[in-house]
This record gives sequence, C-alpha cells and structure tokens, in this order.
Amino acid sequence: MDNLIYRSTKKNGGWLTIYNIGGALNRNSTSRTNQNGPKEYGFRGNARNYDLNRDFIKSDTKNSKAFAEIFRTVKPNLFIDNHVSNGADYQYTLTHLFTQHNKLGGKLGNYLHTYFMPELEDSLAQKQWGITPYVTIFNRTPESGFSQFLDSPRYSTGYTTLFNTLGMMVETHMLKPYKQRVDGTYELMKSFISIVEKDADKIKKLTNYSSKRYKVGDSYPISWQIDTTQSSILKFKGYEGEMIKSKITGTNRLKYDRAKPFTKEVVYQNYFIPKEKIIIPEKYIIPQGWWNVIELLKLNKIKMKRVSKDTIITASIYKIKSYESVKSPYEGHYLHYNTQVENTIENTKINKGDYIVNTQQEGVRYILETLEPSAPDSFFNWNFFDTILQQKEGFSPYVWEDLALEFLENNPEIKKEFEEKKVLDSEFSKNCHLQLDWIHKKSPNYEKAHLRYPVVRVGG
Repeated sequence: MDNLIYRSTKKNGGWLTIYNIGGALNRNSTSRTNQNGPKEYGFRGNARNYDLNRDFIKSDTKNSKAFAEIFRTVKPNLFIDNHVSNGADYQYTLTHLFTQHNKLGGKLGNYLHTYFMPELEDSLAQKQWGITPYVTIFNRTPESGFSQFLDSPRYSTGYTTLFNTLGMMVETHMLKPYKQRVDGTYELMKSFISIVEKDADKIKKLTNYSSKRYKVGDSYPISWQIDTTQSSILKFKGYEGEMIKSKITGTNRLKYDRAKPFTKEVVYQNYFIPKEKIIIPEKYIIPQGWWNVIELLKLNKIKMKRVSKDTIITASIYKIKSYESVKSPYEGHYLHYNTQVENTIENTKINKGDYIVNTQQEGVRYILETLEPSAPDSFFNWNFFDTILQQKEGFSPYVWEDLALEFLENNPEIKKEFEEKKVLDSEFSKNCHLQLDWIHKKSPNYEKAHLRYPVVRVGG
C-alpha cells in the first residue's frame, strides 16, 4: 500500500490512482526480502529508480511534481501516508509516525501530541488494534529504548508540515500477514477520520493560527536535535531477542523468539529542541538565472514578484563557510550536510527581472527551509547551487607572482597579515601555491561568485 493517493482516475467504479506508476508496473514477488506478502507487489523505485518518499522537496520526478500541484491546490488540513516498515520485530501490526510535535510547533503541535495522538491510540485499543510509535532501530532490540523519527521535509509528512498540515505516516509491520496489515490500516484510517470529524473546527482554527506565527524578525529553528532532558515511557509489547552465532558468517546475529512475548517499559525520546536558528527576513531576492529554484517555488504556489528595474539595495549576503557531502549518491544527489555560512551586510546589485519572495505568506516555512542554506533539506544541500562551489578562474604562478608582490606592497595591512600567517602556520609557509592562493583570494582578482550564495536576504 506504499505511496497511494486519491486522484481523478476512474478504475472499476472507484477513484484510485497509483502515485508510483513506474514502480507499480515493475511487479515481482521477491524484492521486498523482509516483507510477508502480498503474493505480488510493485518496486520501491519509480521508472527512473527514484524513491518517491525522498523527493518531496527536491522534486526530481514528475510524480512528486504532480503531488505538489495537487497538494497545494487542495490545501488539506490533514494528511495520511500509508507504508510498510522495515526494522525490529515486535507484537504490533500498526505503528504511527506523526510529524514531530515540537517541530510542528505551537498550539497545533501541542494538540497533536497531547490530544490527537493519544485519542487515536485509545480508539484503536478499544478495537483490539494495538499501536506504537514507529520503531527507529537497526540490529538491536527495542527494549533498550529508541527515539522518535524526525521527519525532515524530504519525507511526505515533513513536507506537508511546512504548510501547517497535520500529517501522519502509517507503518504496518512487514512480517505480519498481508490481510492483517490491510485490515489494521483500514481501522486506523476510520479512527483517524472519526477524530477529525469531531475536532474539525478546532483543527481548522489551530491550522489557521499556526500559519500566522512566523513574523519578520522572529527566530525560526531550521534544524533539530533530541532533547535529552525529557522522554516518555512506552508499555512496549515486544519479543525477547538475543545475539547468537550466525551459521553463515560465524559472527553474532540478532534472533527474535516469538514464543517469548513481553510487555516492558521502554524509554521513548520524543522531545526535540532547536539545534540551529535563523532570523526570519522580510524577503529573499533570487536572481532570475536560477530558474530551477524559481520553478519549484511556483509549483508550490509561493507568491513572488519581479524586480522592476536595476537597483542597488542593502542586503544580507551568505558566503558558504563549510559543508560536508555524502560519499555515495543518495537519490541522484551528493547531498550536502553540516553546512555553515558567514553572513555580511553589503550593498548589492539586483537586476530587472529578478524575483522577490516575501516571507509573510502562506508558505513561509517552505520558503525558509528551502532557501536557508543551512537547513537540512535546503535547495543548497540538495545541490541546486553547486556551481558556486567551483572556482572558475585561477592564476598562473609566473604571472601572479609579480602582481601579488605589487598588491602586497600597496596593501600593508594584508601584507602584515600574510607575514604573520607564514610564521604561525608551518604548512602554509612551506607551500608556495597556498601562499599565492591566499593573496589571490584577498585581491580584487578573486571572483566574487565563488562560494557566494546567490539568494540574498532583506530585512529582519
């Protein structure tokens, strides 16, 4: 049941379409090694082998672009995404992955955590359908404790949260019989809808309130970490597990014993605190040449207007200070992470036709988390701006030597800094290229575009 949404395609008297069309057509009975049925199923990758549940921000696929268009047209208050899980073994058929309540934030986050989620759990318990939070562990047993999954915007519920939609992903346990998984999902959705019908007015008011929370000059968290000072206790229904010697590898492997069920108190870390914050600006200005970014903003119905004439403005400019990249391709990208920026205030030229994006609109969270380079799923981290990371012009030492000497003589403060660096940095003092490059980067000859993030911030 992975990746299904409802859309206007009639099929056998009902209205159903498959989100992952290419994957659904690529049917087999073996690729989901960990899964107990059905007899035949589709493949996780789409026709181009993209995992669509990592594509909600970067939108590399036509599938995700179609979803964004539908989602931003319908503008739902609530969203459910049905999946089958991998991971540990336990007694539950159903697990839930609500969007993280601290990240959702405010009154809506509190309502989700304090009222909606417990009421859903109680409703299912009355129908003899136990449910637990999604178990985020690998190759160890759950009773040692686990943390809530943090749904960043690459995932469906992380993306929908950016528009103040209350989201939940259902993860049924892959080893339970197929019919049991389907029946459990059906009962969960009925309970979910029943609560929504009862609380519809409250949810609408909370959603409307949440959309007005993010004002110019306010602090906004762009990344999160577990709050180690708080946790919850789950009465977890699992199976005893132990590490035994593998008959194949001779090393230790995990083995669960379904003949030994248990109910134990398990520590669940489901509170998060901001790791990094930014100040919400009044607007961003995007040079018109970055059409791929502009197209995605338009797809997500972000309002923008064009600069009417060339002008000079005072703006906040980011320079990429440092970043790391994954070593292997991830969903078609060499994703960046741990991105750090330096911020300066400069008079900068903007051109007629560039795009002005005011933050005070319905999609403010989408704007902030895609255009702030340090945000985990920013367009920068998804490689949309990688061309600024490559220096286009350099120097030939035999030419630059004479020019560099003249530059140092005309700039005694830089010359002093250069001589001090040679004394303090032994590697630098031994490397002629590093020295010439250092001087070059201090000079007017060094290209301004290198590492300079092209989207500028104004106000805030």
